[in-house]
Amino acid sequence: VIALLNEHKKDILAVRGNCDTEVDQMVLEFPIMAEYIYVTSGDTVIFATHGHHHSVTTPPVFLPEGAILMTGHTHVACDVTKDGFRYMNPGSPSIPKNGTAPSFIIIEDGRAELIAF
Repeated sequence: VIALLNEHKKDILAVRGNCDTEVDQMVLEFPIMAEYIYVTSGDTVIFATHGHHHSVTTPPVFLPEGAILMTGHTHVACDVTKDGFRYMNPGSPSIPKNGTAPSFIIIEDGRAELIAF
């Protein structure tokens, strides 16, 4: 998996998960230790973080109206709009929890879609 990920290093934006360590960073050729990333796609602002600090009930205070808060900590797929922002959790393609289907999120040109399979 390391070789596959490194092959796509220019296309990956990652945030640190609760099981990621400095050892993982030593073998990966792209940054994975950020607590969060704040990016835009089209006109959409996305605040992505692992999710053990921020969630649909505890959003960051600086989240602009219409932004997407994306977390993954729970492995439970979710796509809801609340209090002026959209909360998305990609769930997990390999270890989904709480009876949710395997899933992931695709973001392109400001549109985000939760895909379950």
